[in-house]
Amino acid sequence: MDGVPNHPAADLPTPLPVLQADCANCFALCCVALPFAKSNDFAVNKPAGTPCKNLQQDFRCGIHTRLRDKGFRGCTVFDCFGAGQQTSQVTFGGRDWRTHPGTARQMFEVFPVLRQLHELLFYVSEALTLPAAAPVHAELRRALAETEEWTRADAQALADLDVGPLRQQINTLLLKTSELVRAKAPGRKKNHRGADLMGARLAGADLRGANLRGAYLIAADLSRADLRTADLIGADLRDTNLRGADLRDTIFLTQPQLNAAQGDPTTHIPPTLTRPTHWT
Repeated sequence: MDGVPNHPAADLPTPLPVLQADCANCFALCCVALPFAKSNDFAVNKPAGTPCKNLQQDFRCGIHTRLRDKGFRGCTVFDCFGAGQQTSQVTFGGRDWRTHPGTARQMFEVFPVLRQLHELLFYVSEALTLPAAAPVHAELRRALAETEEWTRADAQALADLDVGPLRQQINTLLLKTSELVRAKAPGRKKNHRGADLMGARLAGADLRGANLRGAYLIAADLSRADLRTADLIGADLRDTNLRGADLRDTIFLTQPQLNAAQGDPTTHIPPTLTRPTHWT
């Protein structure tokens, strides 16, 4: 990618950005920069660049503990992968959009770009922990270094960045990773890539090694399903029943996906993710 200095992937000059949201060090960018439409996830319409009506002067949410009750379930599902604090504290050096209104427009443009970059870092970082993906680890490390370098670019470079080519390059590597990992699963692997499985009855299904990339699993019943080594990148898990399901070795499962689903204490989740507080 033009504009990014080359350096050895194993010799990153700084640690990778934190890939979990740190709201205390963010200027509530998800509450301002992003739009949302009135729906089951949001109680009102809000255009991009306009502060949410629940946002307080100190950048805190006035209904944080009651978001679901107040019709803002979408807020409890969203995760910026750490792009909020990166934008606020690194790209803009701690200058907030209230005190420095001249930064607002560009800050709101940069945040969604950094969010995409951090999401890519999340996936590549996970792929590098998978022994089965060793044949593509060298390429993944190069992609990690390039993406990390972009996260430290200046605001104008980030605002001008077309993430598409980088995302396509990394997706090719993630597909190779998926194939290598899922090949280790026993039996015939189901291919439901991009499938419409909304409301599907898959309770107790053996989905080990399944390709569920981009599948629509909204309100599907996956209770007690075995999803070990299944690829869940981009799968829509809104209101998916995961009670008793085994997701311990799924690949590319994110916290927002878990937050959108329904589970209980018997749901097995990867050790890197957190059990949502609304699960009962």
